Amino acid sequence: MAAVTFDPTPAPPEAATDDHLLAAWLAEQAGRRLLEVRSEGLEGRALKDAGDQAAHELLMRLLAEHRPGDAVLSEEGKDDKARLQADRVWIVDPLDGTREFSEPPRDDWAVHVALWQRGAGDGSTGDGDLVAAAVGQAALGETFHTGAPPVVPPSTSEAPRIAVSRSRPPEFVHGLATELDAQLVAMGSAGAKVISVARDVTDAYVHAGGQYEWDSAAPVAVARAAGLFTSRVDGSPLRYNQDDVYLPDLVVCRPELADRILAWIAEHGV
Repeated sequence: MAAVTFDPTPAPPEAATDDHLLAAWLAEQAGRRLLEVRSEGLEGRALKDAGDQAAHELLMRLLAEHRPGDAVLSEEGKDDKARLQADRVWIVDPLDGTREFSEPPRDDWAVHVALWQRGAGDGSTGDGDLVAAAVGQAALGETFHTGAPPVVPPSTSEAPRIAVSRSRPPEFVHGLATELDAQLVAMGSAGAKVISVARDVTDAYVHAGGQYEWDSAAPVAVARAAGLFTSRVDGSPLRYNQDDVYLPDLVVCRPELADRILAWIAEHGV
């Protein structure tokens, strides 16, 4: 990989105390760095690895500088179990949708930055919950964050649209689509799929079969802030900063679709 020449833009002064703005700035800077890596002429596995490494190193450096007392859980880092005793834990995926990132000009990849805080939430998610987050889609030139949540427009589609994985669509989703008379829309990054619901590109994202906390933490927090429904496929809350970070399934959708989706899953299983 070429020598790092990236120089982050200064963090907004308000980010010193505003976690929403810090999350947005972090996602933007990592996205800018990834666009730089994408322009360096690498291909395939070399591009994927360079992107993962560059975004991870940048986020770790910036978090150490701006929130030195907080713990971090990153897909690309070692899981330091000290986070389980921490009051604040940043959950980050430096590059979600690595495959799509390595296929220019695809734009369905993202940077995820979320903050979990002990004592937050209503108690349904244990002793803490997500309190700030951003999903940066640099190839779109957009960063979606909890400080200014996206406004979800009315659906422009007569039939519901369900976002599914390009590479690992769950088998059950075909039966669900038949039940809802829905269209399936394949795309990459989990973050891109969740945000597609907020953008009126789709109306729901239903997944089962393998994800981790960093895959969904930031997009779920942004989706919640935008007023979308989020849960596991059995309707239970999504819990973060757990000892086991495997979090294999989720539902994100327009609220009016939630009961029908969960009822079908409860009857037919996944």
